[in-house]
Amino acid sequence: MSRLLGGITMVEGSENNLEIQELARFAVEDHNKKENMDLEFVKVISVKEQVVEGMAYYITLEAKDCESNKIYETKIWDRPWLNLKEVKEFKFVGDAPSSSTT
Repeated sequence: MSRLLGGITMVEGSENNLEIQELARFAVEDHNKKENMDLEFVKVISVKEQVVEGMAYYITLEAKDCESNKIYETKIWDRPWLNLKEVKEFKFVGDAPSSSTT
């Protein structure tokens, strides 16, 4: 698959990719620190990426908040040559379906 500079591309099948899961966990941990929360990462639902100065990842994920699972969207800017990952956005989308499994 060719990547268009600046274009956002859906990345099918990347939900189980270890690098993507690591980025999602990083975003949850960053959000927990900034907002004094205690979310627990559950799983990646979908991923989009954008070639910028590095890579921007748009990850939809599921995280557990107390006793219920919620859906969040995050944008992570990754510049590996600088050893830099930055969460640019982390927002609540809605409740996860009750049939969701880990």
